[in-house]
Amino acid sequence: MGARLLEVEDLQTHFIKGNDRVRAVDGVSFHVDENETLGLVGESGCGKTVSCLSVLRLVPKPAGRIVGGKIMFEGQNLLAMSEREMQKLRGNKISMILQDPMTSLNPVFTIGDQIREAIAIHSKLDKASLVSRVIEMLGLVKIPSPETRISGYPHQMSGGMKQRVVGAVCISCRPKLLIADEPTTSLDVTVQAQYLQLLKDIQRELGMALIFITHDFGIVANICDRVAIMYAGRIVESASVRDILYRPAHHYTASLLKAVPTLQTSMERLVSIPGQPPRLDSLPAGCKFAPRCTQPDGDCLQEEPPLIEIADNHYVRCCHHIGS
Repeated sequence: MGARLLEVEDLQTHFIKGNDRVRAVDGVSFHVDENETLGLVGESGCGKTVSCLSVLRLVPKPAGRIVGGKIMFEGQNLLAMSEREMQKLRGNKISMILQDPMTSLNPVFTIGDQIREAIAIHSKLDKASLVSRVIEMLGLVKIPSPETRISGYPHQMSGGMKQRVVGAVCISCRPKLLIADEPTTSLDVTVQAQYLQLLKDIQRELGMALIFITHDFGIVANICDRVAIMYAGRIVESASVRDILYRPAHHYTASLLKAVPTLQTSMERLVSIPGQPPRLDSLPAGCKFAPRCTQPDGDCLQEEPPLIEIADNHYVRCCHHIGS
């Protein structure tokens, strides 16, 4: 790993309407080093996407607001930047592949036009150089015959190809950090494996850091260096991918792993976590996972556990973590 690239400290992003307040991100802290891949894992609604949108200051307004914390990127606090400064940074130094990226392409513009626009915003290349860069980016994401594909339209491409084009748009300015928000959800298993390998190859070639948001522990094992587990707007455990997969400390992490079916185990019914995640506008007291935990006690229901380090770079937010 390289030097510290991104550091998020005590990030708080709320959605406010009238007297109602939803704590979508409630005191989240994490970091990403140069050339590193961080996985953000958790159930839907736990705050993964909002955390990353907050990094780019793209939280939906007027309800969404970043009400506290610090986001440091290359030594600069992004929350102190003007909107004009953020526009220069988005897509240039930090880029994001949104959920269902195939809907990100405009059907009335050619593939070449859409990649060219992203490059032109952040550079002063002439027309010939722009075309050359577009062809280079399409080649980098393994699009066959890029010289002819630049004049094609999205509907003329398969789902996997459109996914790669979106990737080309996002890496066209060679960002230092790429955020990928469940980019493989709509792909079949074979294409998904090819796309993940492509991401790793591009990351190695461009020297990017990567934040990968996913529900899939198979993807985590394949692509991530470290993992942060999120629940109810907070990180409840973070560690290396090996520690998360083989030595989980939080009962929520262990429950997620048990819910992953294996080929070696035969079962009549898949394992699931009982109950539902709590409403973010009426969070329970104490540990937010306690109502669904298999081993809660009085402390869990009353005390909010802090995030503590239980081993080297292994942090957990639990009153009675596994192994304690």
